[in-house]
Amino acid sequence: MERMGSSGGRRVGRPRAEQRPDRGMSPRDELLAAAAELFTTRGYAATTTRAVAERAGMRQASMYHYVSGKEELLAELLESTVTPSLTLARELLSRDAAPAEERLWELCRTDVELLCGGPHNLGGLYLLPEVRAERFAGFHAVRAELKDAYRQLIAATRTGGGLAKSELDLRADLVFGLIEGVILVHRSDPDRRVAVFAEATADAALRIVGV
Repeated sequence: MERMGSSGGRRVGRPRAEQRPDRGMSPRDELLAAAAELFTTRGYAATTTRAVAERAGMRQASMYHYVSGKEELLAELLESTVTPSLTLARELLSRDAAPAEERLWELCRTDVELLCGGPHNLGGLYLLPEVRAERFAGFHAVRAELKDAYRQLIAATRTGGGLAKSELDLRADLVFGLIEGVILVHRSDPDRRVAVFAEATADAALRIVGV
């Protein structure tokens, strides 16, 4: 997900309210954790900055020493669901000696585990109408690069190498759509075993490619 960004030169905030036990996290990470919980349970629009601050154990005024507001928190959470997969995709693309089919399968499996793992369904934030705003251009840029990595891996497979550009683009769209579609499936059945789900999705992706 440009994953969790640096706090840069923000000044130190005021003392935090004693509402949550100290988990050894920085104030900024506490805010991100609180936002992840509230955005995915209450909804983004229904969550106020005050609620996020209180859940993180600090005063609302102190929150602005670490982040500019809800949009910055949402942007970082969105990017945190993409950047690890993109890092892996770049590594897999460099492994020319390994069969492309195996590398594509591994990317699919890992990507699904990232989207469906963790205590909160952060992938569900993709569906927010607010995400279409220009403020989230960084997320869309990283997501586009990840999608292109999928396309390159598909093109490197035995089947993909013989596809016309339009057909290759279609297969890439279908595979990428399948991976991100797990967000809705997982949300309807959150108790599904993620590891098994991820492997089954990766298998399905290879069938789309024609492997």
